[in-house]
Amino acid sequence: MSVIKKFLGQTAIYGLSTVFSRLFNFILTPIYTSKFAAGTYGIFTTMYAYASLINAVLAFGMESTYFRYLNKHEDRKQEVYNNSFLVIAFISTLFLITGLVLSNQIAAYLTDDPKQLTDYKHYVQFFIGILFIDAICVIPFAKLRADEKAFKYSLIKFLNIGCFVGFNLLFIYIIPWIIKHDLPMAAWFSSWYRGVWVGYVFVANLIASVMTLIMLLPEFLKLQLKFDKELFGKMFSYSWPVLIANLSFIVNENLDKIVLSRLLPDAIADYEVGVYGAVCKIAIFISIFVTAFRLGAEPFFFSHAKKENAKQTYAVILHYFVIALVVLFVGLIANIEVLKFFIRKPEYWVGLPAVPYLLFGYVCLGVYSNLSIWYRLSDQTRFGLYISIIGALITIVFNFVLIPKYSYMGSAWVSMLAYFVMMVISYILGQKYYPIPYDLKRILSYLIISVVLVILSFWVFNRNIYIGNVLLLAFIGGIIYFEKDQLKSILFKK
Repeated sequence: MSVIKKFLGQTAIYGLSTVFSRLFNFILTPIYTSKFAAGTYGIFTTMYAYASLINAVLAFGMESTYFRYLNKHEDRKQEVYNNSFLVIAFISTLFLITGLVLSNQIAAYLTDDPKQLTDYKHYVQFFIGILFIDAICVIPFAKLRADEKAFKYSLIKFLNIGCFVGFNLLFIYIIPWIIKHDLPMAAWFSSWYRGVWVGYVFVANLIASVMTLIMLLPEFLKLQLKFDKELFGKMFSYSWPVLIANLSFIVNENLDKIVLSRLLPDAIADYEVGVYGAVCKIAIFISIFVTAFRLGAEPFFFSHAKKENAKQTYAVILHYFVIALVVLFVGLIANIEVLKFFIRKPEYWVGLPAVPYLLFGYVCLGVYSNLSIWYRLSDQTRFGLYISIIGALITIVFNFVLIPKYSYMGSAWVSMLAYFVMMVISYILGQKYYPIPYDLKRILSYLIISVVLVILSFWVFNRNIYIGNVLLLAFIGGIIYFEKDQLKSILFKK
């Protein structure tokens, strides 16, 4: 069990940095929702939704491919590093040039309002720069994880979000304060400062990305501009299904926000997207946990694959991962009446009924992310492609069906359904092609009980914080009772 303790230690480092980084980002939500109208916040939500889609294309599935081929070719680590980076660098450079040349046309696609066209052109140019820098940093970041430099990885990520938050505060609060009180540099700031402009959020992001690039320079200097064609052929056959799978995942995650702005009447579209984007932030805590887990788990799973007891280890990890997910799920709903105050304006609270569905969707996504290791380890990434396409089709078809009638509630239902179906299919196929001895009965029991408790807390007891937390504590007590022997074995056995 010492292997699991090592895994937990690595994941804890990634987890702490991810939690603090995302919490810093979460602090911005009440700032944005108080400073920007719901319609303006809808612009912010839509732009980042498009950016997520493009990010997946630029990464080209090379992050997972890098970890897999480090494991397969331990004597060719430099070649794997070179190839992975050069593929992304080539694609990203093409994107950078093409995007800048076509920025006017892209801006015209995003808005029909001639008055906003110049602003949208600036938004597009900022995002092109952000996406280019973030893409070329993917493999250097992956190298830090593969080299078990979790602290350095986490420090850079933490400083990135700190820079992003800091410049947001500068543009939203500090500069207006300097101008208002006529302090030094007030005249210079007044000559270009536009007041509460959403574009400054994107400028802050670009500055943070540049800072990250600078901090990763030592990893860039380890690159050799040598391209191994034979190795690339093998890596490409592994990576392109991962690319499509990642794209399908991003579609599941972001298409609802894009489609909302297109399918709803113009008079309410930005408002509805803004409300949905704001309440989605409450689901960020499970997303944080899943992200932290993935950062630690992906390199661990690949490096541990050749161990004799690998499958048993994977089963134990999923078991306790599910327990952590369902406790978070119940805990967030139990305290939603407190969490909603992070979204300052009550006009956004109308979207709270979407939160339970979004959270359970993230629970299913987390389980799916864990289960998906079977097709990555067995070099059957085509199955990840198939599963993700099914999820994307569910997302696309049902969003178009439900959004016109149910708005963002339809999006929340579809998100949950897509991830649930993907989770179930992955489990069934995994047990056929790469069977892992999961304790299915107990895992299902925890999932079902958590859903029942959420229904009671949110709808039956009308979000009563006291009753919700009593249910949460009873749930945790029951888990500890049934898991105490196994927990002792993991934590105290050497």
